[in-house]
Amino acid sequence: MKQILLTLSIFILLSSCSSKYATVINSEKDYQIIPKPTSLQMKTGKFLLDGNTKVIAVSELENEAEYLSNLLSNITKKNIVFQNDGSKKGNISLQIDPSITNQEGYNLVVNYNEIIISGKTATGIFYGIQTLSQLIPIGKTSSELTIPATQIKDSPRYVYRGMHLDVARHFFSTEFVKKYIDILAMHKMNTFHWHLTEDQGWRIEIKKYPKLTSIGAFRKETIVGHGNTWNKNEAQYDGKPYGGFYTQEEIKEIVAYATERHITVIPEIELPGHSLAAITAYPELGNTGEQYEVGTRWGVFPEIYAPSEQTFKFLEDVLTEVVALFPSKLIHIGGDEAPKVQWENSKFAQEVIKREGLKDEHELQSYFIKRIETFLNSKGRQIIGWDEILEGGLAPNATVMSWRGEKGGIEAAKLNHNVVMTPTQFCYFDFYQTKNRENEPLAIGGKTTVEDVYSYEPTPKELTVDEAKYILGAQANVWTEYITTPEHVEYMILPRLTALSEVVWSKKEDRDWNDFKTRLQHITALYDAHNLNYAKHSLDITIEE
Repeated sequence: MKQILLTLSIFILLSSCSSKYATVINSEKDYQIIPKPTSLQMKTGKFLLDGNTKVIAVSELENEAEYLSNLLSNITKKNIVFQNDGSKKGNISLQIDPSITNQEGYNLVVNYNEIIISGKTATGIFYGIQTLSQLIPIGKTSSELTIPATQIKDSPRYVYRGMHLDVARHFFSTEFVKKYIDILAMHKMNTFHWHLTEDQGWRIEIKKYPKLTSIGAFRKETIVGHGNTWNKNEAQYDGKPYGGFYTQEEIKEIVAYATERHITVIPEIELPGHSLAAITAYPELGNTGEQYEVGTRWGVFPEIYAPSEQTFKFLEDVLTEVVALFPSKLIHIGGDEAPKVQWENSKFAQEVIKREGLKDEHELQSYFIKRIETFLNSKGRQIIGWDEILEGGLAPNATVMSWRGEKGGIEAAKLNHNVVMTPTQFCYFDFYQTKNRENEPLAIGGKTTVEDVYSYEPTPKELTVDEAKYILGAQANVWTEYITTPEHVEYMILPRLTALSEVVWSKKEDRDWNDFKTRLQHITALYDAHNLNYAKHSLDITIEE
């Protein structure tokens, strides 16, 4: 009899807890989500998140279920477990729903007594989890953690939502690269463009060419401040050796980490320019045979690869190891800022131009890139490059990344080539964030505010409806000449990344700057919870209690 009474008492207690939150009236401030969902309905009631909550999912969704379990356990300080089956009541269930049309789309239903996250794919479910995480109040005690009832139907506008990180000018640890990937995942970005090779350092282990890292990954010193990058005699240097690289095992680890967060990692191996570090390691790849040194200053260097069979063999060997490490369909080959002076003065390069019936050095670059494209196509991959790859004729299957404004992207789309927009005016996060630079950390120059980023429209009005289909999306770039620490990287990307995430995810007609600013004030609580260093001044942010 005592056991029956105890069971009944527990049932009554749980029922009273459920009913307590069943009729709670929510307000708009409970639904501060970025990026803005396609459709959100406010509902009455709240779901109580506590130590009794479980995550229910089939084994095929174990990765997403474990991710959610860990996330909730960290928030509640309780051990919230994942199990393959169980009642939906009082729990959070993840499920595949074939009726959802978009591959990355999801539905999120929060009732007072259950939460259901469904997606056409596991990717959609993962994005539903990111939205759910924004509905959980930050800074409350575990006993007060309630999630407002809602019904959300959501899917992204663009298929490519990218962020770039240059680790060649300044090197960042494996741990920070993972944190960077977590920041991208939090914003529903699906592509990480990893800039791995440069004049100032080669950062990826290539087993067939060990000098790339033993020599090419290290520079003897680094220029101080802006200095004078064009005149060595006027520049100041710190006199400190600098370098680092990722082993292939570390790269596999990072790629796997990103894959679990539904992020594709696109590696960039620069060619034919920005190749001084590689030519320093292997001088025979250059046009002069001289022994150079890894770049110690910033800017564009004249040293580029010779268009020789030896160079092509080298690059094919390098790319063979690269494609074995990165499952990405796209491989970035750079193609930007490649001065042609050495080719103009090279007897061998001029013979190649004549032999191949090319008009000039620009067509020689096109020939160079097309050969690399043919090789990568044979490996089942496609090339993506900066908009300079349009010069001299575009490689047949290339995707263009338009950075010098939108002109290159428009031209490529009109030629029926896929395009990723990343114009400097809106998408270069190494620029200053305010015109008041006195209290800002050193940056390369320029000015791109959060509002500038939010105002960007990736699909140019110059394109027809059919041409616009070739705009895959947009990406922001983080070049690190003047960004030396993880904290500085975070400061430069947040909250500008948050603005970009809405640009590439949400419907154009739903974007509203004033509404975004209001929601951003609440999202900064998430930054604080994740110990992220963000630019608080960029919106004069004050978090509402």
